[in-house]
Amino acid sequence: MTDIAPAPPSAPPARISTEAGRRRTFAVISHPDAGKSTLTEALALHARVITEAGAVHGKAGRRSTVSDWMEMEKARGISITSTVLQFPYRDCVINLLDTPGHADFSEDTYRVLTAVDCAVMLIDAAKGLEPQTLKLFQVCKHRGIPIITVINKWDRPGRHALELIDEIQTRIGLKPTPLTWPVGIAGDFKGVLDRRGGQFIRFTRTAGGATAAPEEHIPADAAHAAAGDDWDTAVEESELLSADDGDYDRDAFLAGTASPTLFTSAALNFGVNQLLDVLVELAPSPSGAQDVDGERRAPDAPFSAFVFKVQAGMDTAHRDRIAYARVVSGTFERGDVLTHAATGKPFVTKYAQSVFGQQRSTLDDAWPGDVIGLANAQALRPGDTLYRDVPVQFPPIPSFSPEHFAVARGTDPSKHKQFRRGIEQLEQEGVVQVLRSDKRGEQAPVFAAVGPMQFEVAVHRMAAEFNTPIALESLPYQVARTVDPADAEFMNKQVSAEVLTRSDGVMLVLFSTPWRLEGFQRDNPDIELGSLVAA
Repeated sequence: MTDIAPAPPSAPPARISTEAGRRRTFAVISHPDAGKSTLTEALALHARVITEAGAVHGKAGRRSTVSDWMEMEKARGISITSTVLQFPYRDCVINLLDTPGHADFSEDTYRVLTAVDCAVMLIDAAKGLEPQTLKLFQVCKHRGIPIITVINKWDRPGRHALELIDEIQTRIGLKPTPLTWPVGIAGDFKGVLDRRGGQFIRFTRTAGGATAAPEEHIPADAAHAAAGDDWDTAVEESELLSADDGDYDRDAFLAGTASPTLFTSAALNFGVNQLLDVLVELAPSPSGAQDVDGERRAPDAPFSAFVFKVQAGMDTAHRDRIAYARVVSGTFERGDVLTHAATGKPFVTKYAQSVFGQQRSTLDDAWPGDVIGLANAQALRPGDTLYRDVPVQFPPIPSFSPEHFAVARGTDPSKHKQFRRGIEQLEQEGVVQVLRSDKRGEQAPVFAAVGPMQFEVAVHRMAAEFNTPIALESLPYQVARTVDPADAEFMNKQVSAEVLTRSDGVMLVLFSTPWRLEGFQRDNPDIELGSLVAA
């Protein structure tokens, strides 16, 4: 997908550093329906890697975006799984990771955020900061991921721009430093004031927003004649921002205390070029990653990568599965024999692929920041490390604390082999956590999920991909904690509690309510129960 020449067998450190410096690897995060997948596709459109946006707005003839490929995504119009889009823009290579917006798929989004150097936080101009956006911001803050803020849907009625800027700073302590400022109120989007260059960038609508919107760059001294009082208002508000220390500061951005901010309409492709340019000019390039010992693996070190996602069912003609691996250091070449850190066994990369949504093409080489699709990677799990020459182990990706539980049973007893194979697949991908116990048996595993929509995905995929319909029976549990195996027998005797084992060997005790958990801990202070990562 890129314009990179094949690398020599062992590229020199200077070449690796140069190529790493060209990479921009980021995720788009938002609350559902803020326009995330539409923006993702608009970026690809403006980078000229697609010729027409997949979202044709209006009820008739609506198509799904290129990043939403699952049948459930197309039917519901929401993203329920993350995807990767890689494409060149200017002299850089963009690795764009589209994430699910729905809170039920927070775990998938969290995995993606382990693999990026920057995040684009998308905010609806009418709704401002919403609950899922706040949660994802906290994840980015915890991981030290710089954030670029995009206020979207400025073509629709919404709140005042200054009010939105104030809300961001007040509620999450992130200082917005707008790089563009809207000319025209929300619902009357004429263009933007480029606060760094001073000119008026005027946009022109295209039919349905299906093609890139033409732009006209008008000098400041001619902008009033083009936009009238709206231009004057934009200039006045921009001056207020400068007086309030609202100008871009690179150090503050990289430190995570300030956020370059832009105004867009992804549906109309307004302001998308400006976002692409900002990503190229301001977003950080790969800088390596810390291993489990806290040592940093530099980009020019020998090859290493970690798997952040496993996805099956992308190609209905072949039941393969793709492991997405983020390159941390060194040069990758298809056919390399790597070491799987979890097992110490060799892993051959004959089927390496470059991924663009559901589309795939053979990948010959990759550099720090790139995402590799490894086909038929049956041995790989999210969080696994791959390396060459010099051993390294990156931290595992933690599992979230589930809050919904259900027993899964196949409805056709003759398909017990397909049932077990499908359950194993969903478990390895992390679609749901799968818990088991001797009491329930192999044919009645327990699904554990952050949100109920994960159950819908699991049921749909079991029927569609494995031809094995399943029925789910809800269990009366709300809370999970880790428990020492030595205490498992005692825990199983408790009222409204049950102990099950996850595939990684971790034992979880499930409680009916948070109050039941509190009561147990109060009555049994000597029993240690561990917490999982909160969603």
